[in-house]
Amino acid sequence: MTSADRLDGLDLPALDRYLRSLGIERDGELRGEFISGGRSNLTFRVYDDKTNWLVRRPPLHGLTPSAHDMAREYKVVAALQDTPVPVARAIALCEDESVLGGPFQIVEFVAGQVVRRRAQLEAFNHTVIDKCVDALVRVLVDLHNVDPNAVGLADFGKPSGYLERQVRRWGSQWELVRLPDDHRDADVERLHSGLQQAIPPQSRTSIVHGDYRIDNTILDVDDPTRVRAVVDWELSTLGDPLSDAALMCVYRDPALDLIVNAQAAWTSPLLPTADELADRYSLVSGLPLAHWEFYMALAYFKLAIIAAGIDFRRRMSDQASGKDTEHMPEVVAPLISRGLAELAKLPS
Repeated sequence: MTSADRLDGLDLPALDRYLRSLGIERDGELRGEFISGGRSNLTFRVYDDKTNWLVRRPPLHGLTPSAHDMAREYKVVAALQDTPVPVARAIALCEDESVLGGPFQIVEFVAGQVVRRRAQLEAFNHTVIDKCVDALVRVLVDLHNVDPNAVGLADFGKPSGYLERQVRRWGSQWELVRLPDDHRDADVERLHSGLQQAIPPQSRTSIVHGDYRIDNTILDVDDPTRVRAVVDWELSTLGDPLSDAALMCVYRDPALDLIVNAQAAWTSPLLPTADELADRYSLVSGLPLAHWEFYMALAYFKLAIIAAGIDFRRRMSDQASGKDTEHMPEVVAPLISRGLAELAKLPS
């Protein structure tokens, strides 16, 4: 083991025993390092002298079971193994909380680069950036083209009513995170009500990622136009593929920089605009962008409520969030306004 046998949330001796119980032979001492986490699932690289694994488990505090369901995340990754969608090889799912104090999953560690920051992206030349975007769009289309029934995901979500549930869910979330006497209530209610009245027929049913953008993929180190794996499947379900595409486009909004507290790669001016991204998706997928303004308005609504939720956690606990999120109240109203502007484009 390492000098720090117990990383926060990862008991290496216990994990070592678990790996051996699965018949996974090991070569040398088991070591580990923290990769990411906080408000999301905790991710660790675990390795010996020959093999690298990725271990994911829910956060240690503030669990929201639906968002951090290890079994769901593992199920979709395992189901996509032999499809055109690049994912890490699934190794094991452990729901016995006595091992690490919570459920966890183990997948292969995929070597590559995660392009989170604008400076990383803008180090590539324009041709590489353009081909990278094409690859990202192609992967999303490939995901939406996977037949859920053919890969054992027929029960991964309800096949219909996705848009209604999304509008209802994010409206309910606002009630949980709003400020007392919130001056934004009227505009939020206008957007929520407008969305309720404008829900179109579902374009079709597919597996949706729920949080797709460049930094939820791993790109090849030597060839960043190649996506080696799509990661962070905790929000995946069965739903409307256009909602996935719209969120990818809305993430191009400069507000994302404030939400992630950095100059995000996906807001770089070197990338296609949201409209251009939508057109690329439509061209590759063959899906017409019918009722597209509704999908964009819903995505803006979702992003606004996510920002309000981050601000709510900051207000509730300075330990959970700090000064890096104190600007979050400034983000919500502009996103709601942009959602209303999208709804206003719909034919009356």
